[in-house]
This record gives sequence, C-alpha cells and structure tokens, in this order.
Amino acid sequence: MEPSDLSPADLVHLRRCVDLARQALEAGDEPFGSVLVGADGEVLHEERNRTGDGDQTRHPELDLARWAAVHVAPEVRSRCTVYTSGEHCPMCSAAHAWVGLGRIVYAGSTAQLTEWRRAMGLAPGPVLPLPIGAVAPGVSVAGPAPELADQLRALHESSAARDATG
Repeated sequence: MEPSDLSPADLVHLRRCVDLARQALEAGDEPFGSVLVGADGEVLHEERNRTGDGDQTRHPELDLARWAAVHVAPEVRSRCTVYTSGEHCPMCSAAHAWVGLGRIVYAGSTAQLTEWRRAMGLAPGPVLPLPIGAVAPGVSVAGPAPELADQLRALHESSAARDATG
C-alpha cells in the first residue's frame, strides 16, 4: 500500500507506536514501539523495544507475536493488525507470519531507517534490511507515514548520539 492509504485510525495507532518508541529510548533501549489491534479496533497489547539488557531479539514486534501466540486464538490473529514505529526486520517478519497475524502498518520503512543510519555514519545492522514482503509475502502491509518521519528520525538520531557517548 501507499502512504496515502493510511486511515485516520491507522495514524492514531501509529502515533501511539511513536510514543512507545520514545518510552523505549528514555529507558535506554532502541526507539521502536508496536501495538496489536483487534479487528474491532480494540488495542489488545502494546510493546516497546527492550534490547538494552543485551538481548537483541527483544523487538516489540517479536514480543507481540509471542504474546499473540499465547493469548489470541489462531482464527482471530489473522484479523488483527500490528502497528509499528518501524517496518519489521526479517526476524520479526518471520515471527509475524509463523504466528498467523494479519496486516502490518508501519510508520517508518526499512529503506528510511537504512538511509538515516547511513547519513549518521552508522554501520549497517547484522542482517540484510529486507522489506516485509521479501520475508512474509502473504502479509498485507501499509506504510510509511510521511507525517511521522521527522519524529522518527529525531528519535533515531537521539539514540545514535546516546550510544556514541556510551
């Protein structure tokens, strides 16, 4: 989907994801946040990045997939939407597909994050920056949200500056 396909409700949930990303940054983690929303629009669960303890798999999208596997019936999962501040990495895309969750809506794309990291002089991440569709081709995807790009970039710049100073 194109960014213009985002609904006002999508933007509300994406703004919450950005708030969660800010909370993650303030807690010393990388700035990512995600929300799991049921087909009726009810927020089922929220997560933020928790990699600051050294476990680099504590991405909010992976934690939401794990939570959904335990707490949401399989026939309901496919009608849920995962909103996230940043497009899923390959690990999170795979978990999303394996658990059978539905649509993904992201505020910032993998391509944007890759470019921001390059512009900040940061090394690439440890896995290829693949889009969701390259890992989970059957999942419906929408994003990015251009109106949130400046906020997201600022969070990632703050994270990089913090990490550079130790």
